[in-house]
Amino acid sequence: MRPTKPALLLRASLRTGILLATSAALAGGVTPISRAQRTAAAPPPPPLMLGDAWYPEQWPESRWEADLTLMQQAHIQVVRIAEFAWSSMEPSEGVYKLDWLERAVNMAGKHGIYTVLGTPTAAPPAWLTQKYPQTLRVDANGKRDEHGGRQQFSFDDPKYRVFAHEIAQKMAEKLGHNPYVIGWQIDNELAADSFDEGTQKQFQQWLKKKYGTLDNLNTRWTTSYWSETFQDWSQIPLPKHNGVDAGNPGLMLNWRLFVSDTWRSYLKNQIDAIRPLADKRQWITTNTMGYFDQYDHYVTEDILDIAAWDDYMGDGKIDQVRNGFAHDMARGFKRKNFWVMETQPGFVNWYPVNIALKPGDERALIWHDIAHGADAVSFWQWRSALNGQEQYHGVLVGADGTPVPVYDEIKRTGEELDRLAPVLAGTTPHADVAMLYSYESRWAIEWQKHTNKFDSVEEIARYYAPLRRATQSVDVLSPDADLSQYKLVIAPAFNLVTQKQADHLMAYVKAGGNLVLTARSAMKDEDNSLWPARQPGPFVSMLGGRVEQFYALDKPVAIEGATAAPGAEATIWAEQLSTSSPKAEVLLHYGEGNGWLTGHPAVIQNKVGAGSITYIGAVLDAKTTASLVDALLAQAHATPAEIAVPEGVEASTRYSDHTSVHILINLSDKPQTVALPRAMKDELNGGQAQSVSLPISGVAVLSEVK
Repeated sequence: MRPTKPALLLRASLRTGILLATSAALAGGVTPISRAQRTAAAPPPPPLMLGDAWYPEQWPESRWEADLTLMQQAHIQVVRIAEFAWSSMEPSEGVYKLDWLERAVNMAGKHGIYTVLGTPTAAPPAWLTQKYPQTLRVDANGKRDEHGGRQQFSFDDPKYRVFAHEIAQKMAEKLGHNPYVIGWQIDNELAADSFDEGTQKQFQQWLKKKYGTLDNLNTRWTTSYWSETFQDWSQIPLPKHNGVDAGNPGLMLNWRLFVSDTWRSYLKNQIDAIRPLADKRQWITTNTMGYFDQYDHYVTEDILDIAAWDDYMGDGKIDQVRNGFAHDMARGFKRKNFWVMETQPGFVNWYPVNIALKPGDERALIWHDIAHGADAVSFWQWRSALNGQEQYHGVLVGADGTPVPVYDEIKRTGEELDRLAPVLAGTTPHADVAMLYSYESRWAIEWQKHTNKFDSVEEIARYYAPLRRATQSVDVLSPDADLSQYKLVIAPAFNLVTQKQADHLMAYVKAGGNLVLTARSAMKDEDNSLWPARQPGPFVSMLGGRVEQFYALDKPVAIEGATAAPGAEATIWAEQLSTSSPKAEVLLHYGEGNGWLTGHPAVIQNKVGAGSITYIGAVLDAKTTASLVDALLAQAHATPAEIAVPEGVEASTRYSDHTSVHILINLSDKPQTVALPRAMKDELNGGQAQSVSLPISGVAVLSEVK
């Protein structure tokens, strides 16, 4: 289609750095305004923001003003738009209609609301998938997806990559210099692999590049087992199922690594379209899903500017441990503050029973996000769609365009954020203890669990809870991250360890660090093969001990030792340890009457200069785990919690060079009182406070100048 005269004028304006002022300018004639003038009219976004997902394409343009006014009144300062609007932006192949999008961005800007632009590639239009069916994904059962859902594209199809690049490029040409656009979200919740023929061929080529020869691959995967040896690269299948017959462990691992690399290149394809055409101040991210583990987020996040994740709780309860760890994991992806790109206004629509957060919990949730390092909290979604697959999901405004009950609570919290934004500007959490999170280890255990009672996320929570309670700040990092600032590092169920990672962690210990490995650690190498040395593989010499045998438990076994709580037990999993060095110390051992385990070490430790390495060979009960964590923290001289809080109250601190801001949240089922170690400024209520009273779901924000 030949571009219209206004469209040609718009393109010329963009090339010369001129933006249209408002939709009125579009309708009544273009008044040229310099980019400098427009930028001056749009001040930098505030350091803390509430946001929502707004879908202007779903509503008459005459309704936009009313919606944006309600947002402004609720102290919403950022909207995320266009993430599913491909058919509205490119209604037919090569025909682009983006003027409405620019008008929406500018109208939001008039209300003091900034925009994050989502590229719409999670939901391709019907014309694309009909004309180019090869762009549709194929599921593990060989069925090709159909139009009408989302994530129905093949993530590595070359044709789809071309269309994705082009729509992102067109959006960047139009809005890459718009002063109200502060960032870009690539796609939405990357998730769905494809098992089509093209993907299989690309996987085979990926393996060829990695291993060089089939002999090398066959040797490292031990394919002589079950006569799995490959004579040609084309024989290598895609692993489509879990369980004992799913595939060779080397195949399973490398498929997930390939998927991770493929999603990375998928993101890069669109980043390469946007970045040359966008202002440097416009950052680029994608929104991830917390504990979702079907690809390695450290690989994909590496090429993004900030991390962002979608924070949902289907049961309507804020789990400070699981939610807190997920926040800290997101902060660890880029080692800086992050965004919560989606969270629920009240309830969701995909849980068995979709219970709403109780009154006060929406405010508590927002502050919980911020306490862990979020600089923006955005709701999904603004208004109930009249049709579509998510009609029952929580919103701020109903289908009739008027606020629902949770709107007022969000509005009040938004007012608080506006007031306190200057106090929290430039602050971020700081920790001197860390936990390591390994996607490869989660995959390796999940494929061969040995007991269906073992849950990698539960094992993470088992150590995160007492560590966070004792220190009030924990960093969650990749096993490859720089650890030099940390006094104690815990690696839960670190099952798959490469030699490079082992060398890195042993160097940390030799430099004076304190490393803790927990049950099931260091069993597998980089090919998902067993280490020739028994657990903990490359750490055996430094530890001065090893795992003689591992056991899945059908009932608890007794644990004894100085840090054992009364009635201490090992549950689910236990490993019989031994020591080979006179310097290795037994911290806990198994009690009498435990069969193969009786009297043997359960936890051993070896001092290495000023550092130490500890191996915990059992899944311990909560009280014993907490007691052991406390002892390890004391030994490492880790910084203790600044503010003592009762059970159910979470305390967090965000720091700048000049200020400490403490955020207390009562997530218990009763009112609580917290005595402060010294007088602090009460930012929510004014004045100085020596103690604070917190109702259920109550929040306190306290500051002090360093």
